[in-house]
Amino acid sequence: MRILVLIKEVPDMEKVKFDSERGVVDRSSAPAEINPFDESALQAALDLRERYGGTVCVMTMGPARAEKSLQEAYARGADEGILLTDRAFGGSDTIATSRTLAAAIKGKDFDLILCGEKSVDGDTAQVGAETAELLGIPHAYYVDVIETCSDGEIRVEIENLCGNRQVRVMKLPALVGVTKNIGKLKLPTVNRKLESLNASCRTLTMADVQGLSKDDTGFAGSPTKVAKIEVPKVQQRESEIFREDMGDFTAKLETVFTEKGVI
Repeated sequence: MRILVLIKEVPDMEKVKFDSERGVVDRSSAPAEINPFDESALQAALDLRERYGGTVCVMTMGPARAEKSLQEAYARGADEGILLTDRAFGGSDTIATSRTLAAAIKGKDFDLILCGEKSVDGDTAQVGAETAELLGIPHAYYVDVIETCSDGEIRVEIENLCGNRQVRVMKLPALVGVTKNIGKLKLPTVNRKLESLNASCRTLTMADVQGLSKDDTGFAGSPTKVAKIEVPKVQQRESEIFREDMGDFTAKLETVFTEKGVI
């Protein structure tokens, strides 16, 4: 079984800054890491390889420095990595990213594509499903159990928004977006970590992706634009402890709320 895992390199959201003028995240302002939801997808792929055999390939789209995330994926157990990088890809929204990924995947013999349910920086949960639609393959999202994956089909479990459990069976090839509940992450071994320092990935540029034009990707291929970014201001909070009995407490609370302009 050949499994492809789509991962995204994201900035540390606790340290990242925003470019309000351009309406984008300033990714150079914070350390980068693999999107946590995609780490779960990678672990699910490794678990499937252990059960059924095969190979695990990891693909990401981003600047040249994203190769470090592919090396981290290799340290965790991936067999190979593919980096889609080109200035023309910069500024892609979800549909432009999906077009680029789908064009790069077409023609490659993968049985299953895994990804995280969403990314912590965009939080849209769109790219996986859009990529599957562009490839014309079935897909399931918010999967937290992969029951079986054999005989040309995959059987998964999903918990919907109402808390009900659903079982879905799909023909392969298919795409599955997983939650963090899919399994427990395993740390890379020391030897594998050392090997990853010299691991290289396959790099694909705009010229290497067939059927993709400059109007399909990057800013030119992105119909959605960020109109404005506002960072909420931190408000100073005040606290006060009341030790009166309930009758006095109610009167005191009303006085404080009146003074603060709450009521």
